[in-house]
Amino acid sequence: MLLEQKLIEQILDAALETGADFSEVYIEDHQASVLQSVSGRLEKSNNTKSFGVGIRVAKNFQSVYGYTNSKNPEDLMKLAQDLSKSFHDEIKTTRTPLMELEEGKKHQVKIKPSEVALKDKVKLLKEAYKHASEYDEVIKQVICYLVDDQKDVLIANSEGRFVTETRVKVRLMISSVAADKGMMQTGSAGDGSGKGYEFLFDEMDIPAHAKEASKVAKTMLYADDCPSGVMPVVIHNAFGGVIFHEACGHSLEATSVAKNASVFCGKMNTKVASDIVTAIDDGTIENAWGSANYDDEGYPQQRRVLIENGILKSYMIDKINSRRMQMEPTGSSRRQNYKFSPTSRMSNTFIDNGSSTFEEIIANTKYGLFAKKMGGGSVNPGNGDFNFSVMEGYMIRDGKLAEPVKGAALVGNGAEILHKIDMVGNNLDRQRGMCGSASGSIPADVGQPTIRVKEITVGGRKKGAA
Repeated sequence: MLLEQKLIEQILDAALETGADFSEVYIEDHQASVLQSVSGRLEKSNNTKSFGVGIRVAKNFQSVYGYTNSKNPEDLMKLAQDLSKSFHDEIKTTRTPLMELEEGKKHQVKIKPSEVALKDKVKLLKEAYKHASEYDEVIKQVICYLVDDQKDVLIANSEGRFVTETRVKVRLMISSVAADKGMMQTGSAGDGSGKGYEFLFDEMDIPAHAKEASKVAKTMLYADDCPSGVMPVVIHNAFGGVIFHEACGHSLEATSVAKNASVFCGKMNTKVASDIVTAIDDGTIENAWGSANYDDEGYPQQRRVLIENGILKSYMIDKINSRRMQMEPTGSSRRQNYKFSPTSRMSNTFIDNGSSTFEEIIANTKYGLFAKKMGGGSVNPGNGDFNFSVMEGYMIRDGKLAEPVKGAALVGNGAEILHKIDMVGNNLDRQRGMCGSASGSIPADVGQPTIRVKEITVGGRKKGAA
């Protein structure tokens, strides 16, 4: 156990001494490594280890948070007592006795990062570099990243929660740079998992991802400029789901909803999307990138249907915001590490399968843009306005994929776009990413099948339809 149960109970009691109605202890033992190779040479190899304890104290809607790296009982008790002084009430809350320690059993791994030698990690980077660099002579640079992460966490609170689990993540990403005649384009690909190194050794097709990164870079290097204008846009599966994640998903988190800072406030059980749109946030998917046994308040992760056939069915709600909203928590509380107070966040968020095939969607689009691979973007969480770049795009002409185009950007509003989705494919796929918000940067899956938005503004360097 990361700390003795008796000490944990004393901390929880001390935090309640002056009238708070909730106390929580989050304990984390963390180790991670980051390797980076540039043009086949190992440029970075960082290993980090940390231990920390976070203590949260709350009353009604207000909470205070503090953390320490110390295991010393005196230091931990002083932190709890200092935090408790934020509240003053003669009526003291009686703490619920801790339940028997519950250990999360899902999402098991076969090969932990600590069991893999540096030379074997380097071999993975070399394999990725070899296949990416040999794709074509226009590939001038290849950068590869290998990241692994293991957290042992223990969470206890004054309502009796007492849980522990080990969380493992591994990820390999490849970025290829193509250059010719003064022009340069970048393509990226890769994958990750909530499994151990068995995923990288036995499951991930590293050559395919490496070649994909270089293919995108070369294709976009010689692509025409994208025309601008309002047009139908077909957004491909997997990372295409980043638009829903950023422009809609964050607005469904209680972090925004509880403060009346979301376009979806007060819209429960009302129509917020096209009838063919069902969106889900599922933290229980076996070994998925954003999955865990428990959320970061110690409650079991759940499968949350956010939107069902266009109707808003659920928000993502953490403990403190559930009080403001007068709704039950949904197991959606997450944090980057012990230095952050938890709040409502997404886990594995995706638009669910529809009934159309990819071929049908393309064939039914006379003219428009096919956004095969999305890039970065920006979103205003208050109103849902977004601007996303397209890393790999193609024009659609007469129901067929045509020439590749570069420089495309999708501009719109998340809440409005949901109503304009008129075709949803049956090829759901998810992609790994990192999500930054109020409680830090966390691993999160985005995903969707191929979808068609019947009308969206496309920004491009070429004016008008072409």
